[in-house]
Amino acid sequence: MKVSTSVRVRYLSFCLMTCLLFSLFLTESKAGPPDRKQGEMAGEVDTDSVILQSRLTAEKPDSEGDLPGSSGVGRFELSTHPDFSNAIFTDWLTAKEKDDYMLKTLVKDLKPGTRYYYRLQYGTNRDSTQNGPTNTFETLPAADQAKAISFVVVTGMNYQAFHHGLGKHPAYQGEDKLLGYPALLSILKLKPDFFVGTGDNVYYDHPAKPAAQTAAEMRKKWHEQFMQPRYVDLFASVPTYWEKDDHDFRYNDCDLTGKREPNNELGLRLFREQVPIVDPLDSDPITYRTYRMGKLLQVWFTENRDYRSPNRSPDGPDKTIWGKKQRDWLQETLKESNATFKILISPTPMIGPDGKSKKDNHTNLGGFRHERDDFFQWLDQEGLNQRGFYVVCGDRHWQYHSIHPPGIEEFSTGALVDANSRLGVNPGDKKGTDPEGIVQQPYTSQPASGGFLYVKVLPEEKGEKAELQFRFYDEQGKLLHEVKKTRAIE
Repeated sequence: MKVSTSVRVRYLSFCLMTCLLFSLFLTESKAGPPDRKQGEMAGEVDTDSVILQSRLTAEKPDSEGDLPGSSGVGRFELSTHPDFSNAIFTDWLTAKEKDDYMLKTLVKDLKPGTRYYYRLQYGTNRDSTQNGPTNTFETLPAADQAKAISFVVVTGMNYQAFHHGLGKHPAYQGEDKLLGYPALLSILKLKPDFFVGTGDNVYYDHPAKPAAQTAAEMRKKWHEQFMQPRYVDLFASVPTYWEKDDHDFRYNDCDLTGKREPNNELGLRLFREQVPIVDPLDSDPITYRTYRMGKLLQVWFTENRDYRSPNRSPDGPDKTIWGKKQRDWLQETLKESNATFKILISPTPMIGPDGKSKKDNHTNLGGFRHERDDFFQWLDQEGLNQRGFYVVCGDRHWQYHSIHPPGIEEFSTGALVDANSRLGVNPGDKKGTDPEGIVQQPYTSQPASGGFLYVKVLPEEKGEKAELQFRFYDEQGKLLHEVKKTRAIE
């Protein structure tokens, strides 16, 4: 019996399709259930709320070093007991490709000053879930509680510099390199109450060729960094607050102008997607905010990219980094606060000194000095510079403590990793922003090194005064310099 050519063709096509479907089935089966290789994060902890975040992932990175996302579902379980007795659950969340497979939710109705334990319940669907490991955070104390609180502030978390070197700086050579930045282990040993990333949390433009410009390329920068084991370990017990700067928005010294990719909308959207900073259900989120952290401390986080004027515009009363609405809010909330110590955490410096050629920040000649000077004059008129007000800044790659007339003090965190650090610009340097040397600088890091700033406020024994400590550490956890301030509790 002869078989026609058309029948043979249909048969062969059927066999080929069957093989392809079987191959796809094996590939899907091999992929297995979703994992959570980036761990979890707690963000924006308040007295009664927190944002919890995780990302469903593959089991391991792909050949390009990215960590693919994975479809699935998840919800968070919370309890005040480590055994999760009397637990509460969030609604089920679905990991979707359009959101980079993020699971993120705002949890409300928590108790002030309370230790919570949480974990992710996740899986392919609700009928096939497992529990992730236990994480923890503590809600902020009520405004009338004179409670000790501590935190670390960092900038310049440059993955490229750490793993591959930057300029004359070699890559990190330690045997623990694959665990991630050693400074994270040093931070974890201090057991801070929270962690602040001031911006340059990733570098879209390092390496410069090719720079990250698409959503996929930009997301990879976050994935490769946050899947490092030391990040997972740190954020399992230390909640976070985040700010962005130029490198994790678009590119070096960017403003809101220009057609160079990534564009403004993409930069804003991906930052809010990748870290727990705003309620994912908020359609018009604002990223400048303040938190009262008990009787002794209030912290302000400014937004320095969303509202700024073009960097190259002539400096004057109409040029702004903050925008009028944020500036009015900042002054109003500072004036209203009766916290013993008030700390403004800025993504960029306000005192410096900085390099002469830049136009990007409040210290720069021809940059945004008018807004800075006007704000400093207001602080002096209100007496806030004598009432426990201090500035902490990121952005600059060296640590320093600077004092600007009439007595406003700034503490720069310095870059987190050695390979991203450099020596600073000194007061009186003709190539800097303070050629006349009017800025006092009790400390600047020598030699250049990576590290972080540790801040702690605590009541003294009799409870009448409080002490504020600023401690500079290198990436290995060595204490480099310390400043202490004492003030009567209001």
